[in-house]
Amino acid sequence: METAPARSAPDRLKAVPTRLFGRIAVYSQRLSAEALAEAGVRSYHYALLAALAEFGPTSQAELGRRCGIDRSDVVAVLNDLQERGAVERTPDPADRRRNSIVLTSAGGDLLRRLDSVVGEMQDRLLAPLSTEERAVLVGLLVRLDEHHAPGPADQA
Repeated sequence: METAPARSAPDRLKAVPTRLFGRIAVYSQRLSAEALAEAGVRSYHYALLAALAEFGPTSQAELGRRCGIDRSDVVAVLNDLQERGAVERTPDPADRRRNSIVLTSAGGDLLRRLDSVVGEMQDRLLAPLSTEERAVLVGLLVRLDEHHAPGPADQA
């Protein structure tokens, strides 16, 4: 049985945004996973470090909510980050029953290294676009994300 030669998608599919988002999402997820794996982490590591750097010490539960990461995954990643000396768990002064997660100087160093990895990965993903086109694309994606992001009532 002979297979048909590879050809481009039908014209009516080439400009369907949902199809394009899906295709680019698959590629960008693979690119991200590979780049972060080479650095010895996963995307959750980067997300939690970024949240701690931006918002300061916080509880595990709040980190999970801010980053949209399941509680059990937060615990596993924080355990790994703590073993690396990137975060410390300290008793929360406002509520001794819970821990406050604090970014260490080693964690700040790791985050800066990962910022570089993520920046290089973004450059690979967006290579065919000019600086101006990248800014426009990111602005449009942010608008779409903010429009479709679940509100507080949707998160119950």
